[in-house]
Amino acid sequence: MFTTKVTPRFGDVDGLGHINNVVLGNWFELGRNPIFRMFEPNLNLSYDTWTLIMAHTDFDFLDELFFQYDVEIRTYVIRIGTKSFTTYHEAWQEGRLCVKGSAVVVHYDFKNKVTTPIPEHIKAQLAEHLIEMPK
Repeated sequence: MFTTKVTPRFGDVDGLGHINNVVLGNWFELGRNPIFRMFEPNLNLSYDTWTLIMAHTDFDFLDELFFQYDVEIRTYVIRIGTKSFTTYHEAWQEGRLCVKGSAVVVHYDFKNKVTTPIPEHIKAQLAEHLIEMPK
């Protein structure tokens, strides 16, 4: 598991005083940065080095998130395929699981616009963080 602490910004709050639902996609992406570094340690986003593209995301909102408390983003790997992998994310605040979701990330060659196999050494690194999907 990877954990990332997020301190909400004033601009993350909606008119009801809650963390706006559109913010979670960005926070969960922050949680994936350690995984992204397995593929590109310097996070160089050039077509020559970057090999990941998002295929799917989903979120379930379970409880409210508030501005005045930090949020812990927990990131896990729940599936490793030949050309893609799936991450699972949780947003915790004050001991409460508030949001959960997943993301499918595809290994991709941007120059040739084709999916490519995930290298075996990276699959091995991903496997170190593989868990069974929480209930």
